[in-house]
Amino acid sequence: MSDRTGIFAGDNPFDLARAWLAEAQESEPNDPNAIALSTVDIHGLPNARMVLLKEIEDASFVFYTNYGSAKAQELDGAQKAAFVMHWKSLRRQIRVRGHVSKESGPQADEYFASRSLKSRIGAWASKQSQPLNSRAELLAESAKLSLKLGPAPKRPEFWGGYRITPVEIEFWADGAFRLHDRFRWTRPDPEAEWSVQRLNP
Repeated sequence: MSDRTGIFAGDNPFDLARAWLAEAQESEPNDPNAIALSTVDIHGLPNARMVLLKEIEDASFVFYTNYGSAKAQELDGAQKAAFVMHWKSLRRQIRVRGHVSKESGPQADEYFASRSLKSRIGAWASKQSQPLNSRAELLAESAKLSLKLGPAPKRPEFWGGYRITPVEIEFWADGAFRLHDRFRWTRPDPEAEWSVQRLNP
């Protein structure tokens, strides 16, 4: 671990992830907090999609979605997930694997209230992942709900957060001649201490 210096230095992977994200916010043109979230369905078939990471906590990563969506059903079923966060401008990425739990309390309410009114209405209107006849149908539902819910809609029960508590976090940075730098933080369970290992590129 003696050569884990510079951008890889530190004793806390969540602090390191926050530092990398802060750098990306200065250089990435769009959505520096975008992650490619991977799940598996009941048959073990993998699925992936882009979502926006909303918080790096002291021990986990949090994002929000519709609890009726395909991703939510897969998260609830497996209770495990993985994601990768990649920044072209920095030539870096972070990979995470871990256990999943819901965030459907005051923290979810607070985040929902911070969203724009149109986004909150949209969350109410969308039956995420379900078939839709036309965009016009969705817009009509949004308009109807906008009148019904008013200027301060509450968070719907079918919408909230997920928290990924990792057992593995890998930090990767581009290196000359494709000799990249990789450091993998691992622990047997979320209560255990981290160990760190440099990996071959």
